[in-house]
Amino acid sequence: MSFDSRVIDYLSRQQIVTAEQLAQAEEIAAERELPLPDALVHGHLITQTQLVEAQAKLLGLTWLDALDLEKIDVELSADMQIGFAKAHLLLPLGRQGNRVQVAIADPLQLGPLDGLRLKYGMPIEPIIAPESEILDAINKIFDRRAAATSVMDDIQDEQVVSAEEGIGDIDIDIIDTDDEAPIIRLVNAVLAQAVKEHASDVHIEPFERHLAVRFRVDGVLREIIQPPKRFAASITSRVKVMAGLDIAEKRIPQDGRIKIKVAGRDIDIRLSTVPTSFGERLVMRLLDKTAVLKDLSNIGMGSQQLDSMNRIIQCSYGIILVTGPTGSGKTTTLYACLAKINSPTRNIITVEDPVEYQLPGIGQIQVHAKVGLTFAAGLRSILRQDPDVVMVGEIRDKETAETAVQASLTGHLVFSTLHTNDSASAVTRLVDMGVEPFLISSSVVGILAQRLVRTLCPYCKQPVVPTEEELHELGYTRERFLACTPGHVYKPVGCQECLDSGFKGRSGIYEMLVVDDDIRSLIVKNVPSSEIKKLAIKKGMLTLRDDGARKVMLGDTAISEVLRVTQDEMLSMDD
Repeated sequence: MSFDSRVIDYLSRQQIVTAEQLAQAEEIAAERELPLPDALVHGHLITQTQLVEAQAKLLGLTWLDALDLEKIDVELSADMQIGFAKAHLLLPLGRQGNRVQVAIADPLQLGPLDGLRLKYGMPIEPIIAPESEILDAINKIFDRRAAATSVMDDIQDEQVVSAEEGIGDIDIDIIDTDDEAPIIRLVNAVLAQAVKEHASDVHIEPFERHLAVRFRVDGVLREIIQPPKRFAASITSRVKVMAGLDIAEKRIPQDGRIKIKVAGRDIDIRLSTVPTSFGERLVMRLLDKTAVLKDLSNIGMGSQQLDSMNRIIQCSYGIILVTGPTGSGKTTTLYACLAKINSPTRNIITVEDPVEYQLPGIGQIQVHAKVGLTFAAGLRSILRQDPDVVMVGEIRDKETAETAVQASLTGHLVFSTLHTNDSASAVTRLVDMGVEPFLISSSVVGILAQRLVRTLCPYCKQPVVPTEEELHELGYTRERFLACTPGHVYKPVGCQECLDSGFKGRSGIYEMLVVDDDIRSLIVKNVPSSEIKKLAIKKGMLTLRDDGARKVMLGDTAISEVLRVTQDEMLSMDD
Protein backbone atom coordinates (compact mmCIF):
# COMPACT_ATOMS: atom_id res chain seq x y z
CA MET A 1 0.00 0.00 0.00
CA SER A 2 1.41 3.39 -1.00
CA PHE A 3 1.77 6.19 1.54
CA ASP A 4 -1.04 8.17 -0.11
CA SER A 5 -3.30 5.14 0.24
CA ARG A 6 -2.36 4.82 3.89
CA VAL A 7 -3.26 8.48 4.42
CA ILE A 8 -6.65 8.02 2.76
CA ASP A 9 -7.25 4.89 4.84
CA TYR A 10 -6.37 6.77 8.03
CA LEU A 11 -8.68 9.69 7.17
CA SER A 12 -11.50 7.26 6.47
CA ARG A 13 -10.99 5.26 9.68
CA GLN A 14 -10.94 8.48 11.69
CA GLN A 15 -14.17 9.51 9.94
CA ILE A 16 -12.53 12.71 8.75
CA VAL A 17 -13.70 12.03 5.18
CA THR A 18 -16.75 10.18 3.91
CA ALA A 19 -17.17 7.94 0.89
CA GLU A 20 -18.99 10.74 -0.93
CA GLN A 21 -16.12 13.16 -0.27
CA LEU A 22 -13.60 10.59 -1.54
CA ALA A 23 -15.61 10.24 -4.73
CA GLN A 24 -15.51 14.03 -5.21
CA ALA A 25 -11.77 14.05 -4.51
CA GLU A 26 -11.15 11.33 -7.12
CA GLU A 27 -12.80 13.52 -9.75
CA ILE A 28 -10.65 16.51 -8.72
CA ALA A 29 -7.52 14.34 -8.70
CA ALA A 30 -8.20 13.08 -12.23
CA GLU A 31 -9.04 16.54 -13.52
CA ARG A 32 -6.02 18.33 -12.01
CA GLU A 33 -3.59 15.40 -11.97
CA LEU A 34 -3.13 15.57 -8.22
CA PRO A 35 -2.51 12.89 -5.58
CA LEU A 36 -5.77 11.98 -3.86
CA PRO A 37 -4.80 13.50 -0.43
CA ASP A 38 -3.92 16.81 -2.14
CA ALA A 39 -7.18 16.69 -4.06
CA LEU A 40 -9.07 16.52 -0.76
CA VAL A 41 -7.42 19.78 0.29
CA HIS A 42 -7.87 21.51 -3.08
CA GLY A 43 -11.53 20.57 -3.05
CA HIS A 44 -11.91 22.06 0.44
CA LEU A 45 -13.07 18.66 1.67
CA ILE A 46 -10.47 18.64 4.47
CA THR A 47 -8.12 21.32 5.76
CA GLN A 48 -4.41 21.33 5.10
CA THR A 49 -3.90 21.04 8.86
CA GLN A 50 -5.93 17.81 8.96
CA LEU A 51 -3.81 16.35 6.14
CA VAL A 52 -0.55 17.36 7.82
CA GLU A 53 -1.66 15.85 11.12
CA ALA A 54 -2.60 12.56 9.43
CA GLN A 55 0.75 12.33 7.61
CA ALA A 56 2.68 13.11 10.81
CA LYS A 57 0.85 10.48 12.86
CA LEU A 58 1.39 7.79 10.23
CA LEU A 59 5.12 8.56 10.04
CA GLY A 60 5.60 9.23 13.76
CA LEU A 61 6.87 12.76 13.09
CA THR A 62 6.29 16.14 14.70
CA TRP A 63 3.93 18.50 12.86
CA LEU A 64 3.12 22.21 12.96
CA ASP A 65 -0.01 23.91 11.70
CA ALA A 66 1.76 27.30 11.56
CA LEU A 67 5.35 28.59 11.39
CA ASP A 68 6.48 31.40 13.72
CA LEU A 69 8.85 33.63 11.73
CA GLU A 70 10.34 35.07 14.92
CA LYS A 71 11.56 31.62 15.97
CA ILE A 72 13.13 30.65 12.64
CA ASP A 73 16.94 30.80 12.54
CA VAL A 74 17.48 32.66 9.26
CA GLU A 75 21.23 31.99 9.41
CA LEU A 76 20.58 28.36 8.47
CA SER A 77 19.16 29.39 5.10
CA ALA A 78 21.65 32.22 4.53
CA ASP A 79 23.31 30.57 1.52
CA MET A 80 20.32 28.48 0.37
CA GLN A 81 18.79 29.27 -3.02
CA ILE A 82 15.13 30.26 -2.94
CA GLY A 83 14.49 28.00 -5.94
CA PHE A 84 15.72 24.96 -4.00
CA ALA A 85 13.54 25.81 -0.99
CA LYS A 86 10.42 26.32 -3.13
CA ALA A 87 11.03 23.30 -5.38
CA HIS A 88 11.20 20.94 -2.41
CA LEU A 89 8.88 22.96 -0.13
CA LEU A 90 11.26 22.91 2.81
CA LEU A 91 12.78 25.45 5.19
CA PRO A 92 15.34 25.00 8.01
CA LEU A 93 13.81 26.17 11.29
CA GLY A 94 16.65 26.00 13.81
CA ARG A 95 19.03 23.83 15.78
CA GLN A 96 17.62 21.65 18.54
CA GLY A 97 20.43 20.01 20.48
CA ASN A 98 22.61 18.10 18.03
CA ARG A 99 20.16 18.17 15.12
CA VAL A 100 18.62 20.65 12.68
CA GLN A 101 14.83 20.88 12.46
CA VAL A 102 13.50 21.34 8.92
CA ALA A 103 9.90 22.14 8.00
CA ILE A 104 8.88 20.15 4.95
CA ALA A 105 5.61 19.51 3.14
CA ASP A 106 6.57 16.02 1.90
CA PRO A 107 8.84 14.21 4.39
CA LEU A 108 9.27 11.29 1.99
CA GLN A 109 11.64 13.43 -0.10
CA LEU A 110 14.79 11.83 1.27
CA GLY A 111 17.17 13.34 -1.30
CA PRO A 112 16.86 17.03 -0.23
CA LEU A 113 16.89 16.07 3.46
CA ASP A 114 20.05 14.03 2.96
CA GLY A 115 21.61 17.01 1.17
CA LEU A 116 20.84 19.23 4.16
CA ARG A 117 22.36 16.62 6.49
CA LEU A 118 25.63 16.82 4.56
CA LYS A 119 25.44 20.63 4.36
CA TYR A 120 25.05 21.12 8.12
CA GLY A 121 27.02 18.07 9.25
CA MET A 122 24.21 17.22 11.66
CA PRO A 123 21.20 14.88 11.68
CA ILE A 124 18.02 16.32 10.21
CA GLU A 125 14.68 16.21 12.05
CA PRO A 126 11.88 16.67 9.52
CA ILE A 127 8.79 18.47 10.79
CA ILE A 128 5.70 18.32 8.63
CA ALA A 129 4.02 21.66 7.97
CA PRO A 130 1.30 22.90 5.57
CA GLU A 131 2.54 23.77 2.10
CA SER A 132 1.02 27.26 2.28
CA GLU A 133 2.78 28.00 5.59
CA ILE A 134 6.16 26.91 4.22
CA LEU A 135 5.77 28.94 1.02
CA ASP A 136 4.71 32.02 2.97
CA ALA A 137 7.69 31.70 5.33
CA ILE A 138 10.12 31.17 2.42
CA ASN A 139 8.86 34.29 0.65
CA LYS A 140 9.06 36.48 3.74
CA ILE A 141 12.48 35.29 4.87
CA PHE A 142 14.09 35.56 1.43
CA ASP A 143 12.46 38.97 0.88
CA ARG A 144 13.99 40.13 4.17
CA ARG A 145 17.38 38.83 3.11
CA ALA A 146 17.18 40.71 -0.19
CA ALA A 147 16.14 43.89 1.64
CA ALA A 148 18.95 43.48 4.17
CA THR A 149 21.49 42.95 1.40
CA SER A 150 20.28 46.12 -0.31
CA VAL A 151 20.61 48.10 2.92
CA MET A 152 24.11 46.81 3.50
CA ASP A 153 25.07 47.65 -0.09
CA ASP A 154 23.93 51.24 0.53
CA ILE A 155 25.84 51.34 3.78
CA GLN A 156 29.01 50.00 2.18
CA ASP A 157 28.65 52.56 -0.61
CA GLU A 158 28.68 55.21 2.12
CA GLN A 159 31.79 53.65 3.72
CA VAL A 160 30.10 52.53 6.94
CA VAL A 161 32.63 50.36 8.80
CA SER A 162 31.33 47.33 10.73
CA ALA A 163 32.71 46.61 14.19
CA GLU A 164 31.87 42.90 13.79
CA GLU A 165 30.29 41.45 10.67
CA GLY A 166 27.77 44.15 9.91
CA ILE A 167 24.11 44.36 10.71
CA GLY A 168 23.32 40.94 9.23
CA ASP A 169 19.95 39.52 8.19
CA ILE A 170 17.37 42.02 9.31
CA ASP A 171 13.70 42.78 9.04
CA ILE A 172 13.18 46.33 7.80
CA ASP A 173 9.41 46.35 7.63
CA ILE A 174 9.40 49.19 10.20
CA ILE A 175 8.04 52.68 9.63
CA ASP A 176 5.88 52.83 6.54
CA THR A 177 7.77 55.11 4.17
CA ASP A 178 8.66 55.16 0.51
CA ASP A 179 11.84 57.10 1.21
CA GLU A 180 14.86 55.01 0.23
CA ALA A 181 17.51 57.42 1.54
CA PRO A 182 20.50 55.45 2.90
CA ILE A 183 20.43 57.25 6.27
CA ILE A 184 16.77 56.34 6.80
CA ARG A 185 17.46 52.76 5.76
CA LEU A 186 20.43 52.59 8.12
CA VAL A 187 18.44 53.85 11.11
CA ASN A 188 15.62 51.42 10.32
CA ALA A 189 18.10 48.57 9.96
CA VAL A 190 19.76 49.33 13.29
CA LEU A 191 16.42 49.44 15.11
CA ALA A 192 15.24 46.23 13.45
CA GLN A 193 18.46 44.46 14.38
CA ALA A 194 18.16 45.70 17.96
CA VAL A 195 14.69 44.18 18.20
CA LYS A 196 15.91 40.94 16.65
CA GLU A 197 18.72 40.63 19.20
CA HIS A 198 16.36 41.53 22.08
CA ALA A 199 18.44 44.60 22.94
CA SER A 200 17.09 46.70 25.80
CA ASP A 201 18.92 49.87 24.72
CA VAL A 202 20.52 51.35 21.60
CA HIS A 203 23.37 53.86 22.09
CA ILE A 204 24.46 56.24 19.32
CA GLU A 205 27.58 57.97 20.58
CA PRO A 206 29.71 60.59 18.80
CA PHE A 207 33.44 60.63 19.44
CA GLU A 208 36.23 62.75 18.02
CA ARG A 209 36.83 60.70 14.86
CA HIS A 210 33.93 58.28 14.62
CA LEU A 211 30.35 57.48 15.58
CA ALA A 212 29.67 54.31 17.59
CA VAL A 213 26.41 52.35 17.63
CA ARG A 214 26.11 49.95 20.56
CA PHE A 215 23.40 47.55 21.78
CA ARG A 216 22.82 46.57 25.39
CA VAL A 217 21.92 42.89 25.27
CA ASP A 218 21.42 40.93 28.50
CA GLY A 219 22.74 43.92 30.44
CA VAL A 220 26.06 44.18 28.56
CA LEU A 221 26.94 46.74 25.87
CA ARG A 222 28.30 45.51 22.53
CA GLU A 223 29.44 47.65 19.60
CA ILE A 224 27.65 46.94 16.33
CA ILE A 225 28.84 49.44 13.69
CA GLN A 226 30.94 52.58 13.36
CA PRO A 227 29.41 54.96 10.82
CA PRO A 228 31.72 57.78 9.67
CA LYS A 229 31.60 60.89 11.85
CA ARG A 230 30.25 63.00 8.98
CA PHE A 231 26.95 61.09 9.18
CA ALA A 232 26.42 61.91 12.86
CA ALA A 233 24.24 64.97 12.24
CA SER A 234 22.07 63.16 9.64
CA ILE A 235 21.52 60.12 11.85
CA THR A 236 20.74 62.28 14.88
CA SER A 237 18.27 64.38 12.89
CA ARG A 238 16.53 61.29 11.53
CA VAL A 239 16.02 59.82 15.01
CA LYS A 240 14.84 63.16 16.41
CA VAL A 241 12.35 63.55 13.55
CA MET A 242 10.96 60.08 14.35
CA ALA A 243 10.52 61.18 17.98
CA GLY A 244 8.99 64.53 17.09
CA LEU A 245 11.83 66.53 18.69
CA ASP A 246 13.26 69.89 17.67
CA ILE A 247 16.12 69.06 15.29
CA ALA A 248 17.42 72.64 15.45
CA GLU A 249 17.89 72.54 19.25
CA LYS A 250 21.25 70.96 20.00
CA ARG A 251 22.23 72.81 23.18
CA ILE A 252 19.95 71.16 25.73
CA PRO A 253 18.84 67.57 26.48
CA GLN A 254 15.56 66.41 24.97
CA ASP A 255 13.29 63.44 25.63
CA GLY A 256 10.87 61.85 23.18
CA ARG A 257 9.07 58.69 22.17
CA ILE A 258 8.96 56.65 18.99
CA LYS A 259 6.48 53.95 18.00
CA ILE A 260 7.47 51.44 15.35
CA LYS A 261 6.41 48.00 14.15
CA VAL A 262 8.95 45.26 13.50
CA ALA A 263 7.79 41.92 12.09
CA GLY A 264 4.30 42.55 13.41
CA ARG A 265 5.54 43.49 16.89
CA ASP A 266 4.70 46.91 18.34
CA ILE A 267 7.80 48.53 19.82
CA ASP A 268 7.79 51.66 21.98
CA ILE A 269 11.07 53.55 22.15
CA ARG A 270 12.01 56.14 24.78
CA LEU A 271 14.60 58.50 23.35
CA SER A 272 16.99 60.65 25.38
CA THR A 273 19.42 63.11 23.78
CA VAL A 274 22.20 65.01 25.53
CA PRO A 275 24.79 67.40 24.06
CA THR A 276 28.43 66.29 24.44
CA SER A 277 31.79 67.66 23.35
CA PHE A 278 31.62 65.90 19.97
CA GLY A 279 27.90 66.09 19.22
CA GLU A 280 24.57 64.86 20.51
CA ARG A 281 24.51 61.48 22.22
CA LEU A 282 21.35 59.38 21.77
CA VAL A 283 20.11 56.54 23.95
CA MET A 284 16.95 54.64 23.03
CA ARG A 285 15.21 52.29 25.49
CA LEU A 286 13.21 49.62 23.61
CA LEU A 287 9.96 48.27 25.06
CA ASP A 288 8.29 45.38 23.27
CA LYS A 289 4.56 45.93 23.76
CA THR A 290 3.77 42.42 22.51
CA ALA A 291 6.13 40.69 24.95
CA VAL A 292 4.48 38.02 27.05
CA LEU A 293 4.39 38.85 30.74
CA LYS A 294 6.17 36.30 32.88
CA ASP A 295 4.45 34.32 35.58
CA LEU A 296 5.76 34.70 39.13
CA SER A 297 6.93 31.09 39.03
CA ASN A 298 8.96 31.66 35.85
CA ILE A 299 11.20 34.59 36.78
CA GLY A 300 13.90 32.48 38.45
CA MET A 301 12.84 32.42 42.09
CA GLY A 302 13.82 29.46 44.23
CA SER A 303 11.13 27.59 46.12
CA GLN A 304 11.89 29.43 49.37
CA GLN A 305 11.56 32.92 47.90
CA LEU A 306 8.55 31.92 45.79
CA ASP A 307 6.69 30.53 48.80
CA SER A 308 7.38 33.70 50.78
CA MET A 309 6.31 35.96 47.93
CA ASN A 310 3.13 33.99 47.23
CA ARG A 311 2.26 34.30 50.92
CA ILE A 312 2.80 38.04 51.36
CA ILE A 313 1.09 39.12 48.12
CA GLN A 314 -2.11 37.63 49.53
CA CYS A 315 -2.05 40.13 52.43
CA SER A 316 -5.01 42.48 52.50
CA TYR A 317 -2.84 45.49 53.39
CA GLY A 318 0.78 46.52 53.79
CA ILE A 319 3.70 47.60 51.59
CA ILE A 320 5.73 45.19 49.45
CA LEU A 321 8.95 46.73 48.14
CA VAL A 322 11.14 45.48 45.29
CA THR A 323 14.66 46.93 45.31
CA GLY A 324 17.64 46.93 43.00
CA PRO A 325 19.47 49.13 40.49
CA THR A 326 17.99 50.29 37.18
CA GLY A 327 17.54 47.41 34.78
CA SER A 328 17.42 44.69 37.43
CA GLY A 329 13.93 43.48 36.47
CA LYS A 330 11.93 45.14 39.26
CA THR A 331 9.02 46.08 36.97
CA THR A 332 8.80 42.54 35.60
CA THR A 333 8.55 41.21 39.16
CA LEU A 334 5.85 43.74 40.12
CA TYR A 335 3.80 42.90 37.01
CA ALA A 336 4.14 39.19 37.78
CA CYS A 337 2.83 39.82 41.31
CA LEU A 338 -0.11 41.86 40.05
CA ALA A 339 -0.96 39.24 37.43
CA LYS A 340 -0.94 36.58 40.16
CA ILE A 341 -3.48 38.36 42.35
CA ASN A 342 -5.53 40.00 39.59
CA SER A 343 -9.19 38.98 39.68
CA PRO A 344 -12.60 40.58 39.05
CA THR A 345 -13.07 40.87 42.82
CA ARG A 346 -10.10 43.21 43.22
CA ASN A 347 -9.73 46.81 42.10
CA ILE A 348 -6.06 47.22 41.10
CA ILE A 349 -4.67 50.59 39.97
CA THR A 350 -1.08 51.53 39.12
CA VAL A 351 0.81 54.79 38.59
CA GLU A 352 3.91 54.27 36.45
CA ASP A 353 6.61 56.07 34.50
CA PRO A 354 6.25 54.79 31.85
CA VAL A 355 3.46 52.22 31.51
CA GLU A 356 5.62 49.47 30.04
CA TYR A 357 3.05 46.71 29.55
CA GLN A 358 -0.72 46.72 29.37
CA LEU A 359 -2.28 44.52 32.06
CA PRO A 360 -5.87 43.38 31.29
CA GLY A 361 -8.34 44.30 34.02
CA ILE A 362 -5.96 46.75 35.74
CA GLY A 363 -6.16 50.56 35.66
CA GLN A 364 -2.78 52.04 34.71
CA ILE A 365 -1.88 55.72 35.04
CA GLN A 366 1.04 57.34 33.23
CA VAL A 367 3.05 59.91 35.21
CA HIS A 368 3.13 63.35 33.58
CA ALA A 369 5.29 65.65 35.71
CA LYS A 370 4.84 68.68 33.40
CA VAL A 371 1.14 68.88 34.25
CA GLY A 372 1.62 68.01 37.91
CA LEU A 373 0.79 64.29 37.69
CA THR A 374 3.65 62.96 39.83
CA PHE A 375 3.84 59.66 41.68
CA ALA A 376 2.59 61.34 44.87
CA ALA A 377 -0.27 63.17 43.11
CA GLY A 378 -1.24 60.05 41.19
CA LEU A 379 -1.22 57.96 44.38
CA ARG A 380 -3.45 60.47 46.20
CA SER A 381 -5.93 60.36 43.31
CA ILE A 382 -5.85 56.56 43.20
CA LEU A 383 -6.86 56.37 46.86
CA ARG A 384 -10.11 58.15 45.98
CA GLN A 385 -10.89 55.40 43.42
CA ASP A 386 -11.68 52.72 46.04
CA PRO A 387 -8.67 50.48 45.23
CA ASP A 388 -7.80 47.18 46.88
CA VAL A 389 -4.28 47.02 45.45
CA VAL A 390 -2.04 49.92 44.40
CA MET A 391 1.26 49.87 42.54
CA VAL A 392 3.53 52.93 42.61
CA GLY A 393 6.28 52.73 40.01
CA GLU A 394 8.93 54.14 42.38
CA ILE A 395 9.16 55.83 45.76
CA ARG A 396 11.43 58.80 45.08
CA ASP A 397 10.61 61.34 47.78
CA LYS A 398 9.16 61.83 51.25
CA GLU A 399 5.70 62.79 49.97
CA THR A 400 5.29 59.60 47.94
CA ALA A 401 6.71 57.47 50.77
CA GLU A 402 4.38 58.93 53.40
CA THR A 403 1.35 58.62 51.13
CA ALA A 404 2.20 54.97 50.42
CA VAL A 405 2.56 54.28 54.16
CA GLN A 406 -0.78 55.92 54.93
CA ALA A 407 -2.42 53.95 52.11
CA SER A 408 -1.14 50.68 53.56
CA LEU A 409 -2.26 51.59 57.07
CA THR A 410 -5.77 52.35 55.82
CA GLY A 411 -6.27 48.89 54.36
CA HIS A 412 -4.60 48.90 50.95
CA LEU A 413 -1.93 46.55 49.60
CA VAL A 414 0.80 48.72 48.07
CA PHE A 415 3.55 47.56 45.69
CA SER A 416 6.50 49.82 44.88
CA THR A 417 10.24 49.95 44.14
CA LEU A 418 13.32 51.54 45.65
CA HIS A 419 16.90 51.86 44.43
CA THR A 420 18.92 50.11 47.15
CA ASN A 421 21.66 47.49 47.09
CA ASP A 422 19.96 44.93 49.30
CA SER A 423 16.64 44.30 51.04
CA ALA A 424 17.52 45.61 54.51
CA SER A 425 18.83 48.91 53.10
CA ALA A 426 15.30 49.76 51.97
CA VAL A 427 14.39 50.45 55.60
CA THR A 428 17.30 52.88 55.97
CA ARG A 429 16.33 54.59 52.70
CA LEU A 430 12.78 55.22 53.91
CA VAL A 431 14.10 56.61 57.22
CA ASP A 432 16.46 58.89 55.28
CA MET A 433 13.46 60.15 53.30
CA GLY A 434 11.84 61.21 56.55
CA VAL A 435 9.43 58.35 57.28
CA GLU A 436 9.21 57.51 61.00
CA PRO A 437 10.59 54.03 61.89
CA PHE A 438 7.39 53.05 63.74
CA LEU A 439 5.38 53.74 60.57
CA ILE A 440 7.77 51.62 58.50
CA SER A 441 7.54 48.71 60.94
CA SER A 442 3.75 48.89 60.90
CA SER A 443 3.36 49.07 57.12
CA VAL A 444 6.13 47.12 55.35
CA VAL A 445 5.40 43.38 55.12
CA GLY A 446 8.14 42.26 52.73
CA ILE A 447 11.18 43.52 50.83
CA LEU A 448 12.61 41.78 47.77
CA ALA A 449 16.07 42.69 46.48
CA GLN A 450 17.02 41.39 43.05
CA ARG A 451 19.58 41.36 40.26
CA LEU A 452 19.66 39.85 36.78
CA VAL A 453 22.39 37.36 35.88
CA ARG A 454 23.07 36.16 32.36
CA THR A 455 22.24 32.50 31.82
CA LEU A 456 24.73 30.22 30.12
CA CYS A 457 24.23 29.31 26.47
CA PRO A 458 23.01 25.69 26.47
CA TYR A 459 24.81 24.98 23.18
CA CYS A 460 28.37 25.79 24.22
CA LYS A 461 28.69 25.82 28.02
CA GLN A 462 31.46 23.58 29.30
CA PRO A 463 31.98 21.89 32.68
CA VAL A 464 34.75 23.23 34.90
CA VAL A 465 35.95 22.51 38.43
CA PRO A 466 35.93 25.75 40.48
CA THR A 467 38.97 26.85 42.46
CA GLU A 468 39.05 27.09 46.23
CA GLU A 469 39.00 30.89 45.96
CA GLU A 470 35.87 30.87 43.78
CA LEU A 471 34.08 28.50 46.14
CA HIS A 472 35.04 30.70 49.10
CA GLU A 473 33.62 33.78 47.37
CA LEU A 474 30.36 31.90 46.85
CA GLY A 475 30.30 30.84 50.49
CA TYR A 476 30.89 27.16 49.77
CA THR A 477 33.39 24.67 51.15
CA ARG A 478 34.73 21.94 48.88
CA GLU A 479 32.79 19.33 50.88
CA ARG A 480 29.50 21.20 50.54
CA PHE A 481 30.16 21.76 46.84
CA LEU A 482 30.76 18.05 46.19
CA ALA A 483 27.67 17.15 48.20
CA CYS A 484 25.28 19.19 46.02
CA THR A 485 26.86 18.93 42.53
CA PRO A 486 28.35 16.25 40.25
CA GLY A 487 31.77 17.78 40.98
CA HIS A 488 31.71 20.56 38.42
CA VAL A 489 29.92 23.74 37.41
CA TYR A 490 29.83 25.36 33.96
CA LYS A 491 31.70 28.17 32.26
CA PRO A 492 30.81 30.30 29.20
CA VAL A 493 32.58 29.51 25.92
CA GLY A 494 30.85 31.25 23.02
CA CYS A 495 29.31 30.01 19.79
CA GLN A 496 27.19 31.18 16.86
CA GLU A 497 23.98 30.73 18.83
CA CYS A 498 25.00 33.22 21.53
CA LEU A 499 27.01 35.60 19.30
CA ASP A 500 30.22 34.34 20.97
CA SER A 501 29.22 35.75 24.35
CA GLY A 502 28.74 32.40 26.08
CA PHE A 503 25.42 33.61 27.50
CA LYS A 504 21.86 33.54 26.21
CA GLY A 505 19.09 35.32 28.14
CA ARG A 506 18.88 36.41 31.78
CA SER A 507 17.33 35.18 34.99
CA GLY A 508 16.78 36.79 38.38
CA ILE A 509 18.53 36.18 41.68
CA TYR A 510 16.62 37.24 44.77
CA GLU A 511 16.89 38.17 48.44
CA MET A 512 13.51 37.94 50.18
CA LEU A 513 13.19 39.72 53.55
CA VAL A 514 9.90 38.93 55.28
CA VAL A 515 9.14 41.48 58.00
CA ASP A 516 8.07 39.51 61.08
CA ASP A 517 7.75 40.64 64.72
CA ASP A 518 11.50 40.30 65.42
CA ILE A 519 12.43 42.37 62.36
CA ARG A 520 9.79 44.97 63.29
CA SER A 521 11.30 45.40 66.74
CA LEU A 522 14.68 46.22 65.16
CA ILE A 523 13.11 48.66 62.70
CA VAL A 524 11.35 50.53 65.52
CA LYS A 525 14.70 50.84 67.32
CA ASN A 526 16.16 52.38 64.12
CA VAL A 527 19.14 50.00 64.14
CA PRO A 528 21.57 49.91 61.17
CA SER A 529 20.46 47.89 58.15
CA SER A 530 23.37 45.48 58.70
CA GLU A 531 21.80 44.37 61.99
CA ILE A 532 18.46 43.76 60.29
CA LYS A 533 20.19 41.74 57.58
CA LYS A 534 22.12 39.63 60.10
CA LEU A 535 18.91 38.72 61.92
CA ALA A 536 17.15 37.89 58.65
CA ILE A 537 20.05 35.61 57.59
CA LYS A 538 19.91 33.93 61.00
CA LYS A 539 16.23 33.25 60.34
CA GLY A 540 17.08 31.58 57.04
CA MET A 541 17.05 34.38 54.46
CA LEU A 542 19.15 33.68 51.37
CA THR A 543 21.25 36.66 50.28
CA LEU A 544 21.69 37.65 46.65
CA ARG A 545 25.05 35.89 46.61
CA ASP A 546 23.52 32.74 48.15
CA ASP A 547 20.80 32.64 45.51
CA GLY A 548 23.35 33.28 42.77
CA ALA A 549 25.47 30.42 44.09
CA ARG A 550 22.38 28.20 43.93
CA LYS A 551 21.98 29.01 40.25
CA VAL A 552 25.68 28.29 39.64
CA MET A 553 25.34 24.85 41.24
CA LEU A 554 22.27 24.16 39.07
CA GLY A 555 24.33 24.97 35.95
CA ASP A 556 22.21 27.97 35.00
CA THR A 557 24.91 30.64 35.20
CA ALA A 558 28.64 31.10 35.75
CA ILE A 559 30.59 31.97 38.89
CA SER A 560 32.05 35.06 37.20
CA GLU A 561 28.56 36.33 36.40
CA VAL A 562 27.31 35.99 39.99
CA LEU A 563 30.41 37.68 41.35
CA ARG A 564 29.96 40.51 38.82
CA VAL A 565 26.41 41.39 39.86
CA THR A 566 26.87 40.85 43.63
CA GLN A 567 30.16 42.72 43.96
CA ASP A 568 28.58 45.44 46.11
CA GLU A 569 27.30 42.80 48.53
CA MET A 570 30.73 41.23 48.89
CA LEU A 571 32.32 44.63 49.54
CA SER A 572 29.79 45.36 52.31
CA MET A 573 30.45 41.93 53.81
CA ASP A 574 34.19 42.67 53.83
CA ASP A 575 33.55 45.94 55.60
